[in-house]
Amino acid sequence: MKKYKAIIYDLDGTVLDTLKMNMIPLLKIIKEETGEDWSFEQVLKFASYPGMKVMEELQVKDPEKTYARWVKYVNEYEDGATLYDGFKEVFEAFDGKIIQAVASSKKKKQYEIDFLSKGLGKYIETAVLEEDTTKHKPDPESILECLKRLNIKNEDAIYIGDTYSDYQTCKNAHVDFGLAKWGCTKEFETDSSCLIFNQPLDLLKLLDD
Repeated sequence: MKKYKAIIYDLDGTVLDTLKMNMIPLLKIIKEETGEDWSFEQVLKFASYPGMKVMEELQVKDPEKTYARWVKYVNEYEDGATLYDGFKEVFEAFDGKIIQAVASSKKKKQYEIDFLSKGLGKYIETAVLEEDTTKHKPDPESILECLKRLNIKNEDAIYIGDTYSDYQTCKNAHVDFGLAKWGCTKEFETDSSCLIFNQPLDLLKLLDD
């Protein structure tokens, strides 16, 4: 397998299991805003969207206030964000061998709550979050900014994500893509260059000679 100097992670659906934490509060928002009862399956299409994009798609009256209320409900959700099984071992195995970084549409405050609070920041060289760029996935700006900070060439990095938007972002950034199959909620076609990982521990194959 190709040797990479850097591995860049998406967060939600890749490193962190945040599906129920985000989608169940969204069902509550939809009920409050529209009076409609949606199913969990119906809101899954929003799982890969940045928060304000969801508000835009739902056409809520006051997007910023409604988004803030959604964030409040998310943070009140009892189970919170959990690390996918095996990821602690992945971080530890890569530490000192491959540069690890994050490029995500997650806001900085939420990054602190969901990720840094777990003591995982020590493994991450840099994190490009929603506030760090003006354009968002599938625009390549977040990945390109990450590469710039790391001083790494496109061909020396791989991005791990779980959505078609992540895949498109990699294509636009000319960076190899690894599909986090464990977090993928909607199947999509990829080309032959895509690496598929069925569980987090499969990422350790990137260390193989």
